[in-house]
Amino acid sequence: MTALHKMGQGLRTFAADIAQGFFEITHNGFALLGLLVAFGVVTMTARPDLRQVAEVQLMGWLQERQVDSTGTDTEEVSMDAVDRATASNPQDLPKQQAAVAYWLSKKYHVAAEPVSALVAEAYDLGRRAKLDPTLILAVMAIESGFNPFAQSAVGAQGLMQVMTRVHTEKYEVFGGKLAAFDPLTNLRVGVKVLQECISRAGSIEGGLRYYVGAANIQDDGGYAGKVMAEHGRLQQVAAGRNASTVVRAAAVTKPVAQADEKVALLTAY
Repeated sequence: MTALHKMGQGLRTFAADIAQGFFEITHNGFALLGLLVAFGVVTMTARPDLRQVAEVQLMGWLQERQVDSTGTDTEEVSMDAVDRATASNPQDLPKQQAAVAYWLSKKYHVAAEPVSALVAEAYDLGRRAKLDPTLILAVMAIESGFNPFAQSAVGAQGLMQVMTRVHTEKYEVFGGKLAAFDPLTNLRVGVKVLQECISRAGSIEGGLRYYVGAANIQDDGGYAGKVMAEHGRLQQVAAGRNASTVVRAAAVTKPVAQADEKVALLTAY
């Protein structure tokens, strides 16, 4: 046997030994990993507190990986954002409500989806408060033009232009006065105030005068008439009849004296 042949045989034997050693190390490593996993599963099952800690740490690691890979915090792309949106599909509404939502959307140049949520809520509140929902929507239209962030010079806020500082207690159940800028909350509080005004006056027109702060003065600036006219148009739409989609009039501007009167009247509640 030549020296070259012996050297080749030695290299093959050396390579075989290395391969066998690598197999045994890998096999033993997988066995050890399996034991560690099994031990971890048993430990997490027996110790829920450790499982909770591990889940929190794993979630934190995954969130860090999300930020590192996309450069976007997972909180910014939270999938539950759709649940916080005040919006619904108008096609999911009853036919009557959908017609009202589409009409208001077209007239006031606002998206049909958020208007649909407000229409549905107005119908629900109207049923419970024994008020015509189209009257509620008419007040909202004249007061704010469906702007949930509207604010008057005297502090009337939100969709229904409720005097937040006067009706602070009505917002307490919703978490405080900042809830005035949540559309549905403002609508609920506004309906409560409107209901109180109508009950106090004994009529819708009189209640509207109380609502706008003009109960004790001769001229309400045409407010009650504008609300009742819009109320009538909405009733036609709800009944399936065509109503003129006129261009929305400018927002009602209350004279300073009238606004001051509103503050004084509402403070009496």
